[in-house]
Amino acid sequence: MIAFVLVSATVGFLNTLNNIAALTLFHGADFLTVFDKPQRDALAYLFIRLHNQGILINEIFWGLWLFPFGLLVFRSGFLPRFIGCWLMINCFGYVALSVTALFFPDYYEAAFKWAQPVLFGELAIMLWLLIKGAKVPPLELATVQMRTA
Repeated sequence: MIAFVLVSATVGFLNTLNNIAALTLFHGADFLTVFDKPQRDALAYLFIRLHNQGILINEIFWGLWLFPFGLLVFRSGFLPRFIGCWLMINCFGYVALSVTALFFPDYYEAAFKWAQPVLFGELAIMLWLLIKGAKVPPLELATVQMRTA
């Protein structure tokens, strides 16, 4: 799970370079005077499009880390098991949407509409933790239960 999050963060930081390149082209630094304004604008738009593609690639890792996280939630007993299942299904939703966007971009809008309920798993766990919290057993009770098991 940590490896997926680290890769996702790395891809996200590197993807930010595309936005920096687009801003540099739009601002028109001195060394860019060899390019005409329409050429600079076209290159900047290319970097913006590359940034969008980078987000679609990063969605794969956003989804992949949810499977081990959902499994941990499912097995923990501190949180409802249905949220753990929802997070694991959310994993496949993100991966399917990312693959659809990269290889079948014409169908992305329709796939996103169908997958929208699945993608609320992250929101569900966030709201559950904010409103209800985790039901952690008291320390004495937990140690007694561990000794009898």
